[in-house]
Amino acid sequence: MASLQLEGRTVVVTGAGQGQGAAEARLLVEAGARVIATDLAAEMPAHLAALSASSPDALAYRQLDVADASGWSDLGGWIESRGWQLDGLVNNAGITQRSRLLDASVADLQRVYEINVAGALLGIQALTPMMGRGSAIVNVGSVAGLTAHYPVAYTASKWALRGLSHVAAMELGPRGIRVNTVHPGFIETAMTASAKPEFRQATLAETPLGRTGSAEEVAGVVLFLLSPLSSFVTGAEIPVDGGQSGHGGAKSVSDAMR
Repeated sequence: MASLQLEGRTVVVTGAGQGQGAAEARLLVEAGARVIATDLAAEMPAHLAALSASSPDALAYRQLDVADASGWSDLGGWIESRGWQLDGLVNNAGITQRSRLLDASVADLQRVYEINVAGALLGIQALTPMMGRGSAIVNVGSVAGLTAHYPVAYTASKWALRGLSHVAAMELGPRGIRVNTVHPGFIETAMTASAKPEFRQATLAETPLGRTGSAEEVAGVVLFLLSPLSSFVTGAEIPVDGGQSGHGGAKSVSDAMR
């Protein structure tokens, strides 16, 4: 297998306590990177502790609320105190909120925005000064950011994240820092486990591959975008959704005509 050329690189992953973030942290360690995993919990989650025990020099854990600017500043200072140059940032942390259009409040929008959008902005602002040429940022969006998905607060936040990502790619490009976005579809995580059965069934019906995705399938694309193998890729948006966003709703029409 060809190397992703991630050996010796240092990458921060937010929301690494479970799901996609945990998979990203694990695959990065397996690829030879040093991972700074962050999440809300004060103590390192058990699965990360097990990974750290087997690779003690490859994984560190820091508590972080991505919506807290001072927390990001503290994280940056902690990294600098160790003399590490940062090579990558994965803005994976996110929350959902499933209110429909006529029921959603401004507070709903603000709460989701603070984590899903402002959290990514704060991370970029705090850590970009520590990154050199060849570094990469990956923002984790959603199929909701490519469609008129029904949870309005979550959907609006992921569309906003797309705009942030494009501006960051434009402004950081001259510094040799790439910024890309992945858009997961229905991925088996703790977040999607709370979805109603009807949501799962309807989503599968709209997914050409006919199944849900795994956190590792998202993480694989994230690793590619962090690696030098994607050295001329920036400002890109890659759906990891089994084709759900690619047919523009035509699948339902196609299925009805069979």
